[in-house]
Amino acid sequence: MTHQTLTTDTIRERVEAAFPALLNELIQLVAIPSVSSAPEHAADLQASAEHVRDRFAALGLDADIYSVTTPEGIEGKPAVVAHTPRIDGAPTVLLYAHHDIQPVGDVGRWASDPYTAEVRGDRLYGRGTSDDGAGIIVHLGALTVLAQDLGVNVTVFIEGEEELGSPSFVTFLETYREQLEADVIVVADSDNWKVGEPALTSSLRGNCVCTVDVTIADHAVHSGMFGGPILDSNIIACELIATLHDAAGDVAVAGLGGNPHADVDWPEEEFRQAAGVLDSYQLAGTADLAARMWTMPAISVIGFDATPVEKASNTISPHTRFRLSMRTVPGVEPKDAMDALVAHLESHAPRGAQVVVTPNEYGPGYQADLDSEVTALLHEVLTEAWGVPSVNIGVGGSIPFISDFQRVFPSAQVVVTGVEDPMTNAHSEDESQSIPDLKAAIVAESLLLARLAN
Repeated sequence: MTHQTLTTDTIRERVEAAFPALLNELIQLVAIPSVSSAPEHAADLQASAEHVRDRFAALGLDADIYSVTTPEGIEGKPAVVAHTPRIDGAPTVLLYAHHDIQPVGDVGRWASDPYTAEVRGDRLYGRGTSDDGAGIIVHLGALTVLAQDLGVNVTVFIEGEEELGSPSFVTFLETYREQLEADVIVVADSDNWKVGEPALTSSLRGNCVCTVDVTIADHAVHSGMFGGPILDSNIIACELIATLHDAAGDVAVAGLGGNPHADVDWPEEEFRQAAGVLDSYQLAGTADLAARMWTMPAISVIGFDATPVEKASNTISPHTRFRLSMRTVPGVEPKDAMDALVAHLESHAPRGAQVVVTPNEYGPGYQADLDSEVTALLHEVLTEAWGVPSVNIGVGGSIPFISDFQRVFPSAQVVVTGVEDPMTNAHSEDESQSIPDLKAAIVAESLLLARLAN
């Protein structure tokens, strides 16, 4: 490949010309139900990988599909790795996204078929439009726009199991280390501040998951014969769960850390609109609203085993199980946070009930190097592409594999950006992608790759 410096106007013109075809590519991706968590969609996941591989191969990249099996016997999902023709002496940039998606849930709650992308206004609706089909299209678009003018080596890595927690990710990095090694890693799987306002992700919370078993007796008994002196295990479990927050709704577990202040103001009315909470619902916590989402801990009950209503009987339950998800503060080790949570649960066992906590998952958080040259350059191109200043934002969700990138490739500069926004509804019904923001993101990544060559 030969390299020439492209002006911003030239890049914008090329994006404008290529965008209708790129938007159609996203529509085609949405039509493939690549749900990595559902065995019945295994063929669709493979088809999605093949579709993505073929699109990058059509641009002249050496593209193939890979998977690994972990030492524990976990079989990884298909991932696409593609390389541009080698330019000796040029830096290497790895572009990450993922092609797997979340299940659609109750289809009746969608306004349209989740696998048939539909344009409504300036948004494209459908499962995977934003998380993370748009990320794939940003990479595809930037490489399309730069074509023969690319001045860096590019490795494209499109994972197939991010929505599963990337269980084979570390094994994949170690197995294909030479193919994936890069000077700069761009992760396109995060958020912008608002529609029309770009952002660099400065931090991500970590995540810990545990299962809690609460036992009060060795067998069930009749609620009429024994009810009164004995509270059932469901009530006892609820009493235990209630100790996790104080009266204001702040997490009451000691030792989790947190920063109650945020760099930006998130108006409560905008937050409520994005979250869809009832007008009457009182938000929890006392820190800055954005900080409650980004730099403070959060604990949620994500599963609860109890007798279904249709099978209810006059019986006092002896045992209850529930599962907790705890978002940890950036910079706090997940193992330390889990230890604090376990100590709290065990020390707050109501009425002498037996409480057994089993840790299930640990996912580290992420803290960006805000002083790196690539961070400064990314802010520059985001601001130029959108025409408004780019800001640093934290993200409440977790992307644990970013710390794996940092550990396996310690000399690489990792930056995290994306095309989602508060209205995206990722993982929920009516997921959507802002079309103008998708176009701007392609311009930004094209500018980034062009300027990294220098």
